[in-house]
Amino acid sequence: MVLLSVALAVYVNINWLWFTVFIGVNLIQSAFTKWCLLETILVKLGIKKEGKGCKM
Repeated sequence: MVLLSVALAVYVNINWLWFTVFIGVNLIQSAFTKWCLLETILVKLGIKKEGKGCKM
């Protein structure tokens, strides 16, 4: 996701770097709280949860 957002920032619009910032902040936050926002979003979208934490 980080590489995708950086590529979008380079080739589409520099404002995509805000998405990179969001991903980085989420990674730091999940390291301390053991809760991952992306995991919650994916489960609500119907993706089955396997294991613990943010494993992709």
